[in-house]
Amino acid sequence: MNDEAAPSQSEDSDSRPWLSRLFSGRGHIPRNRQELLSVIKHAASSELLDEEVLHIIEGAIDVAHQQVREIMIAKAQMVCIQIDETPEQFLPKVIESGHSRFPVVGESGDDVKGILLAKDLLPLLLKGVENFDLEKHLRPANVIPESKRLNILLKEFRENRYHMAMVIDEYGGISGLITIEDILEEIVGEIEDETDDDNEDFIRQVADNDYILKALTPIDDFNRHFKAKLDTSDFDTIGGLATQAFGHVPKRNETTHIGGFSFRVLYADDRKIHLLRVSRLDTEQ
Repeated sequence: MNDEAAPSQSEDSDSRPWLSRLFSGRGHIPRNRQELLSVIKHAASSELLDEEVLHIIEGAIDVAHQQVREIMIAKAQMVCIQIDETPEQFLPKVIESGHSRFPVVGESGDDVKGILLAKDLLPLLLKGVENFDLEKHLRPANVIPESKRLNILLKEFRENRYHMAMVIDEYGGISGLITIEDILEEIVGEIEDETDDDNEDFIRQVADNDYILKALTPIDDFNRHFKAKLDTSDFDTIGGLATQAFGHVPKRNETTHIGGFSFRVLYADDRKIHLLRVSRLDTEQ
């Protein structure tokens, strides 16, 4: 006869799902969302769940009750490419935004032609911009109503393997867009990758004496980065200083010189500069 006693069934060896174990000790199954959240929070306070898991579960429950209109990127904030734009016109927007997907629209702005993936622009590095046909590089645009629930859309994203959808209002006009990342961030919190900047401004080196920077870069940051002494008495940002030097809101490819640096406009609209290319004048060939 084996003298060793059979191991007793402990909580740690219980193979039942944690939620079943939790409910078995509470007398009843939750009947609504609030009761379910109460049970889950009790589990966290009892250290059956850690705080991160609690946050994710709460996010997943909330998503099931939210609609696309609640988290979509509004039309006014969308970075779009016009179907008739040339690479020289739309590439600065692609660079500045850092997005991976861009809606391509017609003249009205509500006529969505398709979605352009930034990775589909890689052939431009080898073949150049001549004879580039934007329409040939478009992916189909998925269109959804503002009222679609986020949990249903997330399932469609996963099943159909697409990552962005255009959102239309009740009149059929484009009201915004939404991505799979927008929904996931509602569940797990903000997702950052290695390309995300720590703040809104950046200075990106592209060659030995060639940099791309946002016009909103503070002059103090520019001075620290380049060991420069640009004047900060009248303006806070490089864009403001450059606009003063031009004497007007410049257009693409206009160039000005400030404090030993050459500034060339890469992207500007009717109101302000967005993106600049800068180099030191004393090292230019």
